[in-house]
Amino acid sequence: MDWDNLRFFLELSRAGRLTTAARRLGVDHTTVSRRVQALEKNLGVALFLRDTSGYTLTEAGRSLLPQVELMEGASVRIEQALPNPGDSLSGQVRIGATEGYGTMVAAQLGELSQRHPHLNLDLLALPRAVRLSRHEADIVITLERPERGPFIITKLSDYVLRLYAGRDYLEQHGPINSRADLEKHRFVSYVDDLVFSKDLLFLDEIAGSGAVGVRSTSVLAQQEAIAAGAGLGILPAFTADQDPRLQLIMPAQIRFIRTFWMLMPIELKDIARMRVTWDFLREQAERERGRLMGRETIVTEDNRT
Repeated sequence: MDWDNLRFFLELSRAGRLTTAARRLGVDHTTVSRRVQALEKNLGVALFLRDTSGYTLTEAGRSLLPQVELMEGASVRIEQALPNPGDSLSGQVRIGATEGYGTMVAAQLGELSQRHPHLNLDLLALPRAVRLSRHEADIVITLERPERGPFIITKLSDYVLRLYAGRDYLEQHGPINSRADLEKHRFVSYVDDLVFSKDLLFLDEIAGSGAVGVRSTSVLAQQEAIAAGAGLGILPAFTADQDPRLQLIMPAQIRFIRTFWMLMPIELKDIARMRVTWDFLREQAERERGRLMGRETIVTEDNRT
């Protein structure tokens, strides 16, 4: 028996689709199919039922699965016992994140890639929810904590959002010192019926807010529009505070706190490359806690007074 074929069996049992298993293994989908067929031929039994919805385990496959998982666990423990276990990490990890947080993750992944040069990292930074249930990613960073599901879930970090305007815009329209002043201005915000989380609808909470002139599904597009003078808008401090074109407006009066959650399917938790990536993302979130909470901005504003 080619024991390596069991690794392909394990990934396909978890993914349910050839293309997803192939991506996680870093091979072509035809390789996964060929390897699984070779294993079935060697064992003399069918391990999967194949239909248009994907691959599901047969009774024989379900009987084999726990034995292969034991082998995988033993392999992980061997890796941990090596002097430099990280050097042996390989394969693919796909990370899904909100568009804004994805910009931060993109800057961090260079460090992880340098630590583990054989690790292939995909980053899906999208203005929509990336769904584990559809096997779109292996690890997901999202705004909404699922109430149920076969996931490992951790609170990654709280983060702060504040009101911003373009510096050129303020020179033309004058200072904004109170909520009453907001009635004179237009806003940049999300397209209400396309927003992927209700936690991103802020303007109703700003008393006396004016009309929305520009809407976008993309928070980065909103930031560009605000910087170009299209109006005022609520932005995450961790992106907006890095933009010299923007000015923070009424930081003491207008402040929203939201939470990033990180999820991973339970069946991936003992795969070394997944666990290392998971721990790395948690470490980076902790390191960037001050930026996420906008503390650098508060210090700057305090120093001006």
